[in-house]
Order: sequence, then structure tokens, then C-alpha cells
Amino acid sequence: MNMDSDLQIAGDILEVPHLLQPERAHPVTVAEFAGLARSIADDRAQWAPYVEYDATTRWYHRLRTGPGYEVWLLSWVPGQGSGLHNHGVSSGVLTVLQGELTERTERGTRSLAPGAEQVFAPGYVHEVVNDSLEPAVSLHVYFPGLTEMPMHESLQAQCAPVTTGAVLA
Repeated sequence: MNMDSDLQIAGDILEVPHLLQPERAHPVTVAEFAGLARSIADDRAQWAPYVEYDATTRWYHRLRTGPGYEVWLLSWVPGQGSGLHNHGVSSGVLTVLQGELTERTERGTRSLAPGAEQVFAPGYVHEVVNDSLEPAVSLHVYFPGLTEMPMHESLQAQCAPVTTGAVLA
């Protein structure tokens, strides 16, 4: 095999940059937002100094904003939860930084350990709870930025059968 012919087919390596898209200053795709969440999660210095815990309510801090997105840091003491909700028109990425959280949806319950990432679309209904005995910290990226968080009935009420006046024995 002639290695020179492989180089000739590939062309001049210095001519490749014009084929690449320029690097973006801010994320615009779901994959890029997930990457942003991972990069912040991996750099403890970006978030750890801001963590606080509040026994009376979930604590939160807006960590960063960019064109069309927000990054929030939340802490959860044992027993705290979000209630069943969605994020309106916002999509998002939830990443557990420390501790363990439980996510409940109509499809079931899922444990989220440090490093776990949940990506969701607008209208995704879930509840996040700290069911463990230790505090937890999570990172939330919303795009577009979070403008509403409609609350929902319990999952049991949503899944209960609806009757239309039929007599049940």
C-alpha cells in the first residue's frame, strides 16, 4: 500500500479549516446544551462555591445566562422535592452534581446519582425529590430560559381512570 496516495486523496491538511464550521460562542443544539452541563459539572470550581442549603425550601442560584438559555444550581436537603411540574416552552438538561435524586414521571421512577443527566423537551412532566438521607446538588440548563413552571396533579391522579357516569359495583 502506498501511503503517499492516501495523502494525495485527502488533499492538503492545511486546507481543511475552511470546511469546518466556526466555533460558536454559545450552545444552540440539545447536544451542545448537554455538553455545557457536563463541562460545568466536571469543573467543581464553577459551582461548588455557590452551594447553600436551606431546610425550609429548595435553594437555587442562577449560575449563568447566555442568549436564550439559563443555568441554575439547586440544592436539596433530604425530603425536599419540586412537586409535579413541567417547564412550559423550555427544554432542559438536569445533571446531578452531588448526592442522589429521584425523578418520578408517568413512566416510572428513576434514581439519579452524581453524573446522571436527564434531557427533556417542552411539556415534560416530572417530579424531582431528594429521597436520600444526604443533601444533593443539581445543575439545570433551560433553553429558552425558564419563564414558567406549571404545577400538575399527583401522578396517581393523572393515571386514575376517568368514569363518565357508569355505575361501578
